[in-house]
Amino acid sequence: MDTLKVTDLKKTYGIGETAVEALKGVNLSVKKGEFIAIVGTSGSGKSTLLHMLGGLDRPTEGTVEIDGKNIFTLTDDELTIFRRRKIGFVFQSFNLVPVLSVYENIVLPIELDGDEPDKEYINKLIDTLGLSDKKNAYPNQLSGGQQQRVAIARALSSAPEVVLADEPTGNLDSKTSRDVLGLLKVVGERYAQTIVMITHNEAIAQTADRIIRIEDGEIV
Repeated sequence: MDTLKVTDLKKTYGIGETAVEALKGVNLSVKKGEFIAIVGTSGSGKSTLLHMLGGLDRPTEGTVEIDGKNIFTLTDDELTIFRRRKIGFVFQSFNLVPVLSVYENIVLPIELDGDEPDKEYINKLIDTLGLSDKKNAYPNQLSGGQQQRVAIARALSSAPEVVLADEPTGNLDSKTSRDVLGLLKVVGERYAQTIVMITHNEAIAQTADRIIRIEDGEIV
């Protein structure tokens, strides 16, 4: 079963002679529990594609279906709620709230949605990511690798349908990058998460189940 399905996705910025086609009819299917890497050089359209997959921007044409729902039929308010419940984001910058503890940062998306965290699941997640002894620490007391692990835990905290990772190791050294990616893969497999990772790094892409290449707004 496809958790994520993209059909004829196009995105054009500007009009007339200044128009830029960032995406030129992308088609893509990702199965539940699959870990894919989308690889491309700067300007290839990979970040635009990720923004579309996460509903952070709307396409010129085409559809993105998550769990069978075309997300672009939703209003902006409905899409915000859908994103919070169904999509987890891991960015290059960790985006942790400095005044919140590790545990508070992880459960923040759930509490913003007005729900109670599943403490057993959250604690298992924290343990899997090797953060059990850091639950009460603050972001400025953590290394870069630990901060990114907190960001991964936060992305997974609401058990979303899809996790989108945008250059998740861009601010980490090579050893920490390997460790963090290994943990992301382990957690994805353990909790049957569908993960889509954007990267320009071929070595990092090799950790995924499948590699998809994008050039000039098209999958090649």
